[in-house]
Amino acid sequence: AKGWVAGYPNALPRAAVELYRSAAAGDLDTAVPLYRQLHPLHRWDSKVEFVQAIKLSMDVVGRHGGPCRPPRVALLPEQEAAVRAATEKAVAAGLR
Repeated sequence: AKGWVAGYPNALPRAAVELYRSAAAGDLDTAVPLYRQLHPLHRWDSKVEFVQAIKLSMDVVGRHGGPCRPPRVALLPEQEAAVRAATEKAVAAGLR
């Protein structure tokens, strides 16, 4: 790909840049494991609640995501728990 448009680099910018650069360079030894670690979060980019998920992940990692404006509504408790757990797992793995 010549480029990448995604929301999750707002929460984990260094990991996103590393993933893009390694994939673009054909360094699959780096890109594939990183992609697998980020995949649970990146899947939110394809859901209706992607803005809420990204903003929550931003809050979890210490970047201000803040609340969404209407008509978006808060994540359901189980969605929030899933996003929070996946974000914390990525951070624990050293991804930022």
